[in-house]
Amino acid sequence: MKSVSFSILFFVFLFNFNAQSNVTLSGYVKDTANGEMVNGCNISADGVKFSTQANSYGFYSITLPAGKYVFKFSYNGYDTKNLTLDLKETKNLNIELTQTAAISTGSAKVTKKKDNAVEKVDMSVNNLSIGQIKKIPALFGEVDIVRSIQLLPGVTTVGEGASGFNVRGGNIDQNLILLDEAPVFNSSHLFGFFSVFNPDAVKDVKLIKGGIPAIYGGRLSSVLDVRMKDGNNKKFEVNGGIGLIFSRLSIEGPIKKNKASFVFAIRRSYVDALVKPFVQKNPDLKEAIFYFYDLTGKVNYNINKNNKVFISSYIGRDVFGAPGAKFDWGNTTLTGRWNHIFNKKLFLNTTLYYSNFSYGLGFKNNSASFDWNSTIRNTSLKTDFSYFINTKNTLNFGVVSTYYIFKPGNATSKDNGVSVNFSLPEKFSLETAIYAENEQKLLKKLTIRYGARFSNFEYIGKGTEYILEDNPIPGQPKVIKERKKYNKGEVIKTYNNLEPRFSANYLFSKNASIKLGYNRMAQYLHLISNTAASVPLDVWTPSTNNIKPQLADQIALGYFKNFGKTMDYETSIEGFYKEMGNQIDYIDGADLLLNTELETQLLKGKGRAFGLELYLKKNVGKLNGWVSYTLSKSERKVVGINQNSWYANRFDRRHNLNIIATYSISDRLSVSGNFVFASGTPITLPSTKYSVGGLQNVPQNPNDKRNNVRIPDYHRLDFSATLKGKKKPRWEGEWVFSIYNAYARKNAFSIYATPNFKNNNTPTIVRYSVIGTVVPAISYNFKFK
Repeated sequence: MKSVSFSILFFVFLFNFNAQSNVTLSGYVKDTANGEMVNGCNISADGVKFSTQANSYGFYSITLPAGKYVFKFSYNGYDTKNLTLDLKETKNLNIELTQTAAISTGSAKVTKKKDNAVEKVDMSVNNLSIGQIKKIPALFGEVDIVRSIQLLPGVTTVGEGASGFNVRGGNIDQNLILLDEAPVFNSSHLFGFFSVFNPDAVKDVKLIKGGIPAIYGGRLSSVLDVRMKDGNNKKFEVNGGIGLIFSRLSIEGPIKKNKASFVFAIRRSYVDALVKPFVQKNPDLKEAIFYFYDLTGKVNYNINKNNKVFISSYIGRDVFGAPGAKFDWGNTTLTGRWNHIFNKKLFLNTTLYYSNFSYGLGFKNNSASFDWNSTIRNTSLKTDFSYFINTKNTLNFGVVSTYYIFKPGNATSKDNGVSVNFSLPEKFSLETAIYAENEQKLLKKLTIRYGARFSNFEYIGKGTEYILEDNPIPGQPKVIKERKKYNKGEVIKTYNNLEPRFSANYLFSKNASIKLGYNRMAQYLHLISNTAASVPLDVWTPSTNNIKPQLADQIALGYFKNFGKTMDYETSIEGFYKEMGNQIDYIDGADLLLNTELETQLLKGKGRAFGLELYLKKNVGKLNGWVSYTLSKSERKVVGINQNSWYANRFDRRHNLNIIATYSISDRLSVSGNFVFASGTPITLPSTKYSVGGLQNVPQNPNDKRNNVRIPDYHRLDFSATLKGKKKPRWEGEWVFSIYNAYARKNAFSIYATPNFKNNNTPTIVRYSVIGTVVPAISYNFKFK
């Protein structure tokens, strides 16, 4: 560790020594209206071949020979700012950008937005602003971040009502979901119908599917980086909305103008209150409760020009209950950040965060009761440096350490005063990583980013190590050969992995480029679930001596091009191939819950996924939106399953088509629509039947085929219309009318066989749909400033 740190510092010193005759322009890029940082802003200078970008905290630095320059600051959704400066010495300068104003086009006003994705070395990256997300028709008219990213290429879900999402053949636990840098382990409210992110508190959303930078680690498939607002530091503002399912309210403003600010947002569903009058006469439902809520808050303070501190938090919970039963789950996160500028080139971000996901389940009947709760907690400290060496090189490096506590099950039952404890022991682990990565402009047209992440994982005591031996019959439970006890803090098992990263961008012209990306990822946490879709009762577990870390190698190649009179069309074609090792599957009839010998029920295999993603996006004009199409295949191969042959993943969808369009009819009225088509996901059904003794037509799968049938294709059409109220000095309001599933498609979530005892036990195929009808909705959104 010390030798790596010394090498990085020497590298930094070497570049700095060779650049003493240059001057540096640095500072923050902010939004003029509210003082929010503009992350990723592109900065270039006339007469200089190379440009640079502000980092993910809005800080920029550009070093060049002394002289007179015209600097250009540009970012998607903002007016480009040109600034003429005669740089004779190093200078600190904060830049404010103005969001692009609506421009008249006939009877409507539209927003002109451009993106510089062609020029960036990033690939397999999708950025969505809250403004874009709000235009997408949604279930019950409620803006939803997770359901919005499911409309992007390479992203799928197993169906409506399913928690999470799948990216390029990966499972839902293989996505690193971050809220202000703290991981979120369950991203859904109401069993997957809504996400935990309150749009009124979110600034921007970035999804990274490939070419993943070295700063990220711990998951195989993707990174969903959700950044919260810092809070308007110039004036107070109130945002809110009233819908059919829940209402929301946010308040933001300066604590001290241009010095400190805050944002606080709250949501609460009220389905329970709406239906209560209708169930009062039903004794089973009279006392029923079912609601969710979340609180999101953030404060920041500018200590001085070189130091800023931020504190943000999220608390959310779903609560369901009926007489004799209760079920609740939720996330809690707390993040503290310190940004420090050492000098005009070196930037530091230090983050300390805490994250907790827990759920509880309970039943009570007369003198008997059962209570069960489970938790995964982690605390992490990380330090990230950005060193803007010169216009050709930007070096990012840092270190992170995370401590995990797993409580897989704390369960007790009582019957007539007799208590039985089914609790499982806690598990503990420590994950540490160090990374370094340089973005280098080798030529005017060629930019590369190269680096590596070295991760170390320790499974530690207090705990028990189970030494297993394989069952001679493939696909059957393993046999425990020996048990070893470890005291608190003793290391049970250690894993180390080197994770190289590489990306390249070659510009054919200023509007066309080809990109290449490679990344190796290691994942030390595992979600234990054998259901069709993840549910809150699923259990997280660390890597152990028997559960190996998941590994993935992915390579992607893409062509990117902008075209049109004003370059308002973005297109990309990306192909990817991914191999995954140490993938978990389960023996038939696996016992996963409250099982101290869980590891005997698990099988280890490998996976692969490959595909082609097409993307066309229009940013300018009365009509805008995007079209995405993905052709892909995702498979697993596990000894003891499917005759040891490759089989399709439960979440494999061969074809995915998404069409999203928004049309501005007038200054006040706009309409939107989206169409979704996806191939059916695979399931396992009996292929034959037999009769024996007095039993007839007994279903059977004689060849042990896994996922041998696909459910029907999924398709859906949605519409929405937004009508803005007449402008008032301090009040803005709008009505949103939406229709979800416009032609009432009964999309199958699953299909299963059940015996029909009235027909000689002949199996009946049952098709289960979560939403099988049209869902109209109306909501009202407002802003007071």
